[in-house]
Amino acid sequence: MVNWRPLANRAAKGAHPNHNRAPYIVHALVAGLLGIVFQATLHSADLVDRESDYYRIVTLPIPAGITLEAGAIEPLPDRKLAVSTRLGEIYVLDGAMEDPPVPARYRLFASGLHEVLGLAWRDGFLYATQRGEVTRIKDLDGDGRADVFETFSDGWGITGDYHEYAFGSKFDRQGHLWVVLCLTGSFTSETEFRGWALRIGPDGNAVPVCSGIRSPGGIGMDSFGTLFYTDNQGPWNGTCSLKVLQPGAFLGNPNGNRWYELAPGMGKRPVDPKTQSRMEVETKRIPELIPPAILFPYNRMGQSASGIACDLSEGKFGPFPKQLFVGDQTHSTVMRVFLETVNGRHQGACFPFKQGFASGNLSLQFGEDHSLFVGGTDRGWGARGGKPFALQRLVWTGRAPFEVHEMRVNKDGFDLTFTQEIDATTGASVESYRMDTYTYIYRSDYGSPEVDATHPKITSARVGADKRSVRLSVDRLVVGHVHELRLPGVKSSNGESLLHPVAYYTLNAIPTEP
Repeated sequence: MVNWRPLANRAAKGAHPNHNRAPYIVHALVAGLLGIVFQATLHSADLVDRESDYYRIVTLPIPAGITLEAGAIEPLPDRKLAVSTRLGEIYVLDGAMEDPPVPARYRLFASGLHEVLGLAWRDGFLYATQRGEVTRIKDLDGDGRADVFETFSDGWGITGDYHEYAFGSKFDRQGHLWVVLCLTGSFTSETEFRGWALRIGPDGNAVPVCSGIRSPGGIGMDSFGTLFYTDNQGPWNGTCSLKVLQPGAFLGNPNGNRWYELAPGMGKRPVDPKTQSRMEVETKRIPELIPPAILFPYNRMGQSASGIACDLSEGKFGPFPKQLFVGDQTHSTVMRVFLETVNGRHQGACFPFKQGFASGNLSLQFGEDHSLFVGGTDRGWGARGGKPFALQRLVWTGRAPFEVHEMRVNKDGFDLTFTQEIDATTGASVESYRMDTYTYIYRSDYGSPEVDATHPKITSARVGADKRSVRLSVDRLVVGHVHELRLPGVKSSNGESLLHPVAYYTLNAIPTEP
């Protein structure tokens, strides 16, 4: 993902030769300076300690000689764990889920593959998404090493460019795998279906289902089985985002749309978006264009959105069942996402969740023990964690943090729920809340500053009878904007402040009913 490479290297290796990067470089420097001030508070040592009261990080020791840049993670039978590396190896771990932790045993299962960024297990086979294909792998003689390597699907092209990542999903409810493909150089599409999502059937046939992808960092399903992927800031992406893989959709970057003639099931090529516009304007002009479900405000929430995992533990990972957890490689963090569907549009809120990981978070996967495995790499891109690679588990301590649990939009504002009962006085005071909105320029240039700012007034705050909910009335909602809600004054019934007193809601549609 081009965001991960240091700025000087991006300009040298990642850019299209005709692309003018000067405006982005200026913006990146300004955003970086502003981000330092904000992140100094957001990533304070005190907050790291407070987060650890509720979710602790367990680091799995990695044996000397193994470069475990974990591109994908997959639970296997008998509490084993498969972990792939960006160097093309797959290891099988025993003991990775023990608590208290013990040194896991690593066995090399396969090697010689090409940057495995997807693993899925089915019927005794491990399906590995490489840059150029999905490979079906099996250990026939039971000695712990793979014997069979079969090309399961290779319905896309590869040129050898550094950025031509291919991220593979788990099997969906219909038995399909999905692959999201980075553009060539993350700017152009020099071979078939670069910048597309493909759905692979049980027979290995790959069908192109979505265009408009730029530089994915991960792919995963929500609790309903809907596929999402993370896309990274760059041309036509003002900031990093979470986007829904809706079949037939155009997801925003037109640079791979040259392949519509090879995808008859997708219909005609959409008209190109107008640069320097806004996503809300262009979705009205281009029927196929689907806006991001979540915009991750740049620097505030991270710089390189990555892996996706859905909590299906029914409360065994804490008070956020069915919500999504999304990594960020640059900030070495895990974010939390609440989604809803309004008027057919996916949208919702993202929240800070956990920081302090050892490397740049890339792959996320829940284990059989309901802990969240996090694979990290800096791969020369750099990451706040500081280590070149890491494999860690995030374990719930059994204590529930005081947090905003859900943020839903209503006709006149937002409905909030909390993980604990709130203090009625601070919860009902409009002085406890502050809201700002902004959006991003939808343009062919690299990234975007926050623009079109508004400052809605919160006119009332009504605490629910359950003492865990608040209805906020807001004087103006703005479609197409991130609604940044800060809650500095809200206290729990025990007088505790919110662990993370901020939420970022991406508003794509306003409901017509209260």
